[in-house]
Parts: sequence; C-alpha cells; structure tokens
Amino acid sequence: MKKSNRLTLYIVIAMILGIILGYVIHTQSSPDFIKSFSTNIKLLTTIFLRLVQMIIAPLVFSTLVVGIAKLGDLKTVGRVGGKAMLWFITASLASLLLGMVLVNIFKPGAGIDLNNADVAGAKDLVGKTQEFNIQKFVEHVFPKSVIEAMANNEILQLVIFSIFFGIATAALGDKARIVVKGLDAVAHVILRMVNYVMNFAPLGVFGAIAAVIATKGLEVFVFYGKYLLYFLVGIASLWAVLLLVGFIVLRKRLPELLRHIFPPLIIAFSTTSSEAVFPKLTDELEKFGCKDKIVSFILPLGYSFNLDGSMMYMTFASIAIAQAYGIQLDIGTQLTMLLVLMLTSKGIAGVPRASLVVVTATCAMFHIPPEGIALILPIDHFCDMFRTATNVLGNALATSVVSKWENSLGPTQEAVAVPAEI
Repeated sequence: MKKSNRLTLYIVIAMILGIILGYVIHTQSSPDFIKSFSTNIKLLTTIFLRLVQMIIAPLVFSTLVVGIAKLGDLKTVGRVGGKAMLWFITASLASLLLGMVLVNIFKPGAGIDLNNADVAGAKDLVGKTQEFNIQKFVEHVFPKSVIEAMANNEILQLVIFSIFFGIATAALGDKARIVVKGLDAVAHVILRMVNYVMNFAPLGVFGAIAAVIATKGLEVFVFYGKYLLYFLVGIASLWAVLLLVGFIVLRKRLPELLRHIFPPLIIAFSTTSSEAVFPKLTDELEKFGCKDKIVSFILPLGYSFNLDGSMMYMTFASIAIAQAYGIQLDIGTQLTMLLVLMLTSKGIAGVPRASLVVVTATCAMFHIPPEGIALILPIDHFCDMFRTATNVLGNALATSVVSKWENSLGPTQEAVAVPAEI
C-alpha cells in the first residue's frame, strides 16, 4: 500500500475510534470528567496543529517569493494574478448567492429550538466582534512588521509582504539569483518536513473527534438534524458547481486531481483546519502536475481570498438566525448583506472560527441579535468540517484551473521534481 493511502486509512480509523470513545465517555461519565477528558484529549490535536503552524509562515514566504520570481516580469505576475482573482471573486459570489437562495427555500432557522442555544460560546464571539471595524480591517490586511505577521501566522499579511518582496526580487534579476535559489532550497526542505509532520495527523484527528463527541454527544444531530441536512444540501450543491466548472476546464484529469487531494481533504474535514493541510496540499498539487511557480503564487492567495465553503455558510447562517427570531429580510437587504460579507470576510483570514466572527458582526450590522449565534453554535463544529473541506477543494481547483489556463499543467509525477537551476 502506498504511503499516502496508508495515511488516509489511519486517519479514517482514527475518526472511527474517536467517535466510539467520545460516545462512550459522553454516555458513561460525569459532566466534570467529560470536561476534563475533552480538554486533555484535545492536546493531541493541539500538538498536530502547532507542528503544522510552525512551518506555514516560512513555507508561504519562501514559495510565494520564488513563485513570483520565477514568473518573471510584472506583466506575467499581473496576468496570472488577474486570472486567479477572477476565479476567486466569481467563486465567492456564487457561494454566497447559493447560500442565500437555499436558506430562503429551506428556511432552516424556523425550526431551530431557542432552548438549545450555547449562550456561553456566543458571549465569547460577540466579544471578538466589538473590535471589528474599518481600522481593524486595514490593520489585519497590511502588516506593520513581517516578523509579527510570521509570529502570529497572519497569512494575508504574509501574502502582502511576500508579493512586494517577490516583485522586488524579480526586478533585480541576476543580482537576486542567490536569494531565489536560497528560498527555493528552504521551500523544498520545509516540504520534506511536511512528510514528518503528517505522521501525527491520525493522533490530531482522534483527539479532535473524541473531544467534540464527548462534549456534544450524538444527540446534537437530533436537535439540529434539519439545519445540518439543509446545510449539507448546500455544500453538495456547491461541490457540484465547483466540480462541473473544474471538469469543463480539466476534463479527464479531474478524477486524478481528486485522488491527489483526497488525503488533505480528509485531514481538513476531521481537524476543521485549512491551515493543517496547506503544506500537504502544496506538495500534492505539484505532484498532480501544477508548476511550482503557479502553486506557490496561487495557493497562498486562495487561502486569503477563496474560502468557498465558508462563504456559503455565512449567508446561510446569518439569514437562518434572522429566521429563528422571526425577522423578515427583503431581497434588497439580503443582497446588501451578501456584498458586505464579500468584503468583510477578506479581513479576517486566519482568525479562529472566522466564519462565526463574520456572521456575528454581520448580524449586528443588520439589526439581527448577534447573540443569535448561540443558536447555531452546538452544531457548528460539524458544519465547520464540511465547509473546511470545501475551502480546500476550491483552492485546489483554482490552482489547477489557473495552471491549465497558463499552459503550465504537466503530467502527474510521483515525487516533487528537483528544483531546476534559476
């Protein structure tokens, strides 16, 4: 069995064992023990995520700078970036619009029981949104220190700095060759580290699943079954749209791409962390045949601007909360909300539970009780699993499609190619 297939098998086994253990703890233990167990078992997930997070900043910086430098002149950078942004904006608007249409058809908020609200969790999120304004938006996008941005894993700020650094490097030409070669070597060293870090993925998955099932139990699906079901219909519809467009561009290579990104999808799904698979996704896309210069340029941008699953959830959840409180929003107001979400969501990339923070802020802006976020918190972890996997799929498709548009999609390779001389 191939190593990647073994890893996927171990992750699936870890998910099953986590569900079983979590359910046993939830049904057989006292509330104090459940709380203690959940806190301690999540340490396994914390270890895995921190190991991944430690390599994200140097990987984003090194690969993005090298990618821009290899693209060459500013004209090429602008052309590739323009194609990427065309995909990102179109996919984001389609995702938001799909969420808005489906929530109006299904009206999931009307069936939410107000007695199941997670009030304590909502207070924490409402507190975070008090700082959400234009000034904070700008501060979150533009770094004042690249060292601070790296320390806090602020991907969007890292992308801004790396773009400027990469363009300057490309403009210097031969004078900067040694810098490009050095960062290229750094990127390949970090990608090798990815293989070591991924060995901890099953433990991280086991801890995450066991903790949430122990705390919430399987009963949460009974209370929120309709809400989750309608959301899954939305996710399935979004996948259908993304895969259809992917097939139109990639044709017969689409199944091949899905085989390559399946392990990252499983890890993202089970840990609810897109960051956890960024290094692995980079590696798999290069193996699929995407040129390293395209992957290293498009993928970091996608992590900041192309969150399709989260986008769909934002309109879905915001309007569902309004429905739960019996607040009627006309089509004009909903379209305005859609455009607001399109802009504000870009300013909080990398923030934990970013979708919920944006939903809470949006509710307050449109006079929907922001405390209403408590109504959907009990089921949010399970929704997050699906929207995170969808984010990964969207970014993989975006990178592959832009590669095809640039005639830079080569044959599949089983190993990352040795870097060529620059």
